[in-house]
Amino acid sequence: MRVPTTRILWLAALLAALAFPFLTDNLYFLSIVITAFITAIAVYGLNVLVGETGQLSLAHAGFFGIGAYTAGILAVRFDLSFWLALPTAVAVTAFLGFLVGMVALRTRGDYFAIFTLGVGVVITGILDLWEGVTGGTDGLIGVPPPTRIGPLTFESLEAQYYLYLFCLALTILAVRNLSRSLVGRTLLAIRNDEHLAEAIGINVGRTKRLSFTISTSLAGFAGALYAPFLGYLGPSVSGLVMMFNMLLYLMIGGAASLAGPLVGTLLLMAATQGLLAFEEYQLLILGPLLVLSIIFAPTGIAGLVNRIGQRLSDRKTKPGPSAAPSSPSPKNRARPSHAPPHAEAGN
Repeated sequence: MRVPTTRILWLAALLAALAFPFLTDNLYFLSIVITAFITAIAVYGLNVLVGETGQLSLAHAGFFGIGAYTAGILAVRFDLSFWLALPTAVAVTAFLGFLVGMVALRTRGDYFAIFTLGVGVVITGILDLWEGVTGGTDGLIGVPPPTRIGPLTFESLEAQYYLYLFCLALTILAVRNLSRSLVGRTLLAIRNDEHLAEAIGINVGRTKRLSFTISTSLAGFAGALYAPFLGYLGPSVSGLVMMFNMLLYLMIGGAASLAGPLVGTLLLMAATQGLLAFEEYQLLILGPLLVLSIIFAPTGIAGLVNRIGQRLSDRKTKPGPSAAPSSPSPKNRARPSHAPPHAEAGN
């Protein structure tokens, strides 16, 4: 039995991720990879809405901030355990996402993108000005790390690495199952032709609200993981730079693909570390990169790799001249397929 190539690649990526803490003793590199894992979870949520449903939302970083601040406030001000703050933050973000989606999805196209951009700006403004709850510009300080579960503790960076790797793997599995389910096929039908999907009986409005809610809940999930890892939250966590980065990771990696959000996030975060000396000019560097990727590789790195692999596979399976079937004789062509050998015309 032949194992699919994609399955081998995913298995190799998992083994490499599991071995990474043993291959480096640099805690800074480890923290960068953890940040990439958390960000990739949010980008997978964005992919559900942008890649699977075809709706460009610019409020995703805002819901990431809502999840982060909800988990942080519950842990700092109410001394709530991380394992209780996490699902609460996801539920709050999903509920707010559902309410926003009910209004935002009444618009379409560019108007939807502009509306969600305004929502993201409003969320950042609330986090910045509501000093009594969020800490305002000073931020929320002292978010504790995840609490222990029985014998498992998460005080060390290595233990947190495996916790966030598990959360990322769980997210990828959930998104994969969603895309292969009836709901995922419905989202794809809406992305391809919304009017046709509505004509064949799909409740477009309800399905798009479901997609928006799933997308925001994954953003809240990532934000709730980000708060205890960083230990500090500021309004910039939901700002336009964060939104731009998430969109960039998705478009470079490949929207509507399972590997795209992870590939784009890991590669570009690694590249960003190499551009720390030009931090003030990162947007000037990454902005044209996004434009070029949309023009020359609209399906991203994952789509480009898939196309190359498909072409190589087609060349291997393409029959040569010697493999062409010989032309049957007129006698054989005249014989019906169900007739016995002796049942020829004239007998």
